[in-house]
Amino acid sequence: MRLALGLSYLGQAYEGWQSQRSGQTVQDKLEEALSAFCQQKVQTVCAGRTDSGVHGLMQVVHLDTDLQRDMSSWVRGTNAFLPADIAIQWAKEVPPNFHARASATGRRYLYMVLSSPVRPSLESGRVGWVFRPLHAPAMQSAAQWLLGEHDFSSFRASACQSPSPIKTLRKIDICPCAGNDGHGYWRFEFEANAFLHHMIRNIMGCLLQIGQGLQNPSWMHAVLMARNRDVAAPTFSPDGLYFLGPQYGTEWGLPPNTPALDWLPCIHRP
Repeated sequence: MRLALGLSYLGQAYEGWQSQRSGQTVQDKLEEALSAFCQQKVQTVCAGRTDSGVHGLMQVVHLDTDLQRDMSSWVRGTNAFLPADIAIQWAKEVPPNFHARASATGRRYLYMVLSSPVRPSLESGRVGWVFRPLHAPAMQSAAQWLLGEHDFSSFRASACQSPSPIKTLRKIDICPCAGNDGHGYWRFEFEANAFLHHMIRNIMGCLLQIGQGLQNPSWMHAVLMARNRDVAAPTFSPDGLYFLGPQYGTEWGLPPNTPALDWLPCIHRP
């Protein structure tokens, strides 16, 4: 059968999602746990790869197996072999034509950023940080230039393997988590049909320069039209970036959320 799994993880201890020789990736740990539970080698396909240090609130993977177990056994049994910062949230049998990546109609990410003169401590690695206050109207104005279908080459990492830089950015939602004078916690939520490698981190670098008054909102349009990575801001830190999960059609019957989504404040539900 083909099985879909939803999982959450903190990315600070791992070298991203995709398997590496070091064995210190989320995929490596997941496949080790699944293989121990199944007592045979298991390979998975994910909905969206995440960088080193990036967290996942609802990553979705699929795998093929002959093993017959209750769905609750897949969750509890595999979690017994996983480290404490990775956990399967749900399991569901899906049709053989379901594909965790190809069947997704969209993907959602969230950046949590702290604007404060003092760096984060307890939330280190779980929020991004800027020391200047941020101006919401300037960032919201700049974000409008990015909505819709565009060539996002200016925000594409050199190692990106996507066959095309053209993506459709459906939503950018920017707001403070509580009323403030520019300092405090901020939420940046992104939704698109797909993302290029480092696309969100590079967009964030530009948005934060604008939000801190270092560039005008119209600069975002100039960066987009240049289709040249060299004209954009430096790539922002992965700290505070969360993969909220893929989006699927209702025909697959997959859960739209996980309990992990309730851990962060100010998240818009699908």
